[in-house]
Amino acid sequence: QVQLVESGGGLVQPGGSLRLSCAASGNIFGIYSMAWYRQAPTKQRELVAVITSGGSSNYADSVKGRFTISGDNAKNTVYLQMNSLKSEDTAVYYCNIGTRTSTYWGQGTQVTVSS
Repeated sequence: QVQLVESGGGLVQPGGSLRLSCAASGNIFGIYSMAWYRQAPTKQRELVAVITSGGSSNYADSVKGRFTISGDNAKNTVYLQMNSLKSEDTAVYYCNIGTRTSTYWGQGTQVTVSS
């Protein structure tokens, strides 16, 4: 049974930083992508950032230059460093890991940006 456990969310003031982590446990093989999504109230879930097993990454336009995704394949862990946070970044953040046969989701971690 594969489980993804996220951590690092919380309340931060505008302009602040947070680092999200997502660790996968269980038998997971052939990871080809690790990603972060987010869902704000009344909005659809959206892709924030993705990194492939080859190391290439892509970001939503709204977070480019502020967020950085990184992965540690040996530890089956993906990180999201979030800087210069804005109120519009407030959402539940979900990690996602894709293999050649399956897709796994974490339970989500709340990020609230507010003064």
